[in-house]
Parts: sequence; structure tokens; C-alpha cells
Amino acid sequence: MNKLGIFMNFWENTWQADHIKYIQKAADIGFDVLEFQAQPLLDMTKKRMDEIKAAAQHYGVELTYSLGLDKKYDISSCDTAVRTGGIKYLSDIMNCVEYMGGKIISGVSYAGWGVPDVTDFDREKLTQNSVESMKTLIKQAEAAGITYGIEAVNRFEGVIINTAADALRYVEMVDSPNVGILLDTYHMNIEEHNMGDAIRLAGDKLIGMHTGENNRTVPGKGHIDWDEIFKALAEVNFTGRIVSEPFVVTGGEVGRDIYVWRNLFAEPTEERLDEEAKFLLTFEKTMLKKWGLS
Repeated sequence: MNKLGIFMNFWENTWQADHIKYIQKAADIGFDVLEFQAQPLLDMTKKRMDEIKAAAQHYGVELTYSLGLDKKYDISSCDTAVRTGGIKYLSDIMNCVEYMGGKIISGVSYAGWGVPDVTDFDREKLTQNSVESMKTLIKQAEAAGITYGIEAVNRFEGVIINTAADALRYVEMVDSPNVGILLDTYHMNIEEHNMGDAIRLAGDKLIGMHTGENNRTVPGKGHIDWDEIFKALAEVNFTGRIVSEPFVVTGGEVGRDIYVWRNLFAEPTEERLDEEAKFLLTFEKTMLKKWGLS
């Protein structure tokens, strides 16, 4: 059965939070995986990282890591100094993830998160710059046993990789066993003509899935055709992690960065969020069973 997980910032509106609290919460609800932003690792002592690792091991929860790369570390930049700084920054993050025993980094790791601040950028040149930077980074990833999940994001959050086809081309250009595709149903709902076809196109390069509804609420409460999604996952024999990444509460740096300007359901208390998390876990387990993935 595919491991099922949830992103820590379903509950928290800051990227840095009490990771151990949410490791325990994920375990109590029944998740196999807890994902969180990798950047805060850079500000942690090894003692704190050891405490988080120990908690994850105790509760039987795998930790995975995502990031939205700050534009000042943009490895696709046409500024050589920015690319060099970005490569160093991502290398430092990989050192932390390796120390934590992590096996996957996903998200917008291949460019600055967001749209360039200029109007005359060359998308192909940015792609080529990113690929060359990633070819340097991937050597370290291979040595550390870390896989990069190249996530296709919508046009409002990035310009290089918006679709499964963009991600597949990028992965083929980097040409390493330690780089693969991560698809996210929220972004796919905006960019893909057909989600099932996008999954089938990714095929055996698909190493992870993020799930969220059309409006980024929990799976099963919007208009996405989840039968189409899980049928396609079964057809490509997908065995990777499925991590739900709903963002439903306004406020804080997370609300700002994800553009959540209103609470997506009434009275989003922690208890209510827990109930929503339980619902999505049951829903995804049902879909896995329905399509022969469990």
C-alpha cells in the first residue's frame, strides 16, 4: 500500500513550528508520513534535529521535505552569483536532510518560488540554467541517497515547470536516477488538460503525489475526479508516497505565501482540522482500495 501523509502546515500558519507535536498528531490520526518545509532545518541545532528524528522513529512516522525556494537563491537565475548562492544554499539543505535520514526533497527546488519580477525573461534560458545547476546538485543527492521530486506548479507560482510534460522534459535533461516527477492535484487542476493523461505521461518517473482539492481543501470535498486520479495511479503501478497538502486557514506567513485570504471552512479550530485530516485519510484509503493499490 502507498504510504499516506499530510503536510504539517495544514495546521500551522508559520513554516517553523513544533514538529514533534505534529509527528505525534500524524501518528495518532494514522498517517505514515509527515511533510514539512526543509528551510527551517538550517536554523536548528543538531540536538533539536536529533529530538525530531527520535520522535519520528518512536511514532513510526516518515519525515519528508518540501521547499519553495526563495528568489534570492534562484538556481535558474541569469545572474551567476545568484545561481552559485542557490547551489550552496540547496547543498546546505541537503546536508540537513541527509542528517535527518530524509530520502526526498520536493517542491519548487529548481527555481525561485513565484513569477520573475521582470517581463522580458526567457523561459527556455531559465530552464537551461536550472538544469545545469541541478546537474551539480544531483551529484550530492546521489551520494546522500536523496531524490529530488520536481514538482509542476501552476502559472502563478512558477514559470519553468507547470505541467507533467514540463517536468518530464526537465527530468530527462538532468538525467539522474535521483530526480523524478512530483505531481500535485491542486496545480494539475489548473494546468493539465486531463489529469489521468498527465499521470500516465509521467509514468515510471513519477516518484510522489501531493493531493488537494480544486480549491486546496481536503481531498473528497471538491470537484476533482478522484477516480480518474487513482485509476491512472494504478495504471502506472505507482507505489510512492501520497502526501495531502491542503491549505485552508488564513493568516501568518503561510496564509500569505499560499494566498489564503479567507478560511475555507467555518470555525477552523484544531479539533475541526483534526476531523478534516481524519476524513481525508479515510477517503484516500478508500480510493486506494477501490483501485487495487492497497
